[in-house]
Amino acid sequence: MSTAGPSPLKRISNKFYRLIEKTQPPVDRTRDLKGAYTGFVRRVVASLPLEEAMSQAVGGGFDVIGPIEVAALRHAGLQPEQFVIDVGCGSGRLAVPLSPYLKGKYSGFDVVAELVDYARTRVARPDWRFETIDHIGIPEPDGCADMVCFFSVLTHLLHEQSYWYLEEAKRVLKPGGRIVASFLNYSQDSHWDIFMNTLKDAKNNPSGPINVFLSREILTIWAQRLGLEVIQFIDGEEAVPGSTALGQAMCILQKP
Repeated sequence: MSTAGPSPLKRISNKFYRLIEKTQPPVDRTRDLKGAYTGFVRRVVASLPLEEAMSQAVGGGFDVIGPIEVAALRHAGLQPEQFVIDVGCGSGRLAVPLSPYLKGKYSGFDVVAELVDYARTRVARPDWRFETIDHIGIPEPDGCADMVCFFSVLTHLLHEQSYWYLEEAKRVLKPGGRIVASFLNYSQDSHWDIFMNTLKDAKNNPSGPINVFLSREILTIWAQRLGLEVIQFIDGEEAVPGSTALGQAMCILQKP
């Protein structure tokens, strides 16, 4: 197993939490996903220059994290001519560095219109689809995609919402298609720091995105219940082949 130094997630988390501390929660952030995230993003945009706001609104590290995510998809088997669905595409942190590699179809979905508009403009691929959605769901037909990815998505959803999204991913995948999802794991020391920041937020002024933790055991059980095969887990401090460590842990699942 290869390892890397301090992860990008660790380096950018403190700034992200300072932004959260400045926000106020106008809605139930566990249920009204669109309202909670739209309000958070608009407050970040109002407090920072646009480019920095579009990075911080998705957790920061726009130019650092995106290429690692591309490497993760390629490691999971993504080919240039295939169809990728990017759930929680945000401001295009994945889509921007993915564009030179992926010649096939791409659909990016997010609940925040401002992020989707920015991603569409920044990527400038008229053959790619960027769309705002209102809640959990993947608006694509059954059996159409080669890969579905969830980067920093399951980290901010209740467990039942994450499972729901995995159901949707299985539905839209072709046989043999794969899911790549990042997650926060209690067993990783750097993720415990995130948990303590989340605890501080809960005690003082709960606002912004929630943080939800998973484990290999939970994801393995979910995969079994969904009829998916677990291909690989990658620890957050483990270097992605061809790149460096993402910071969040990852799992690769496959539809039979």
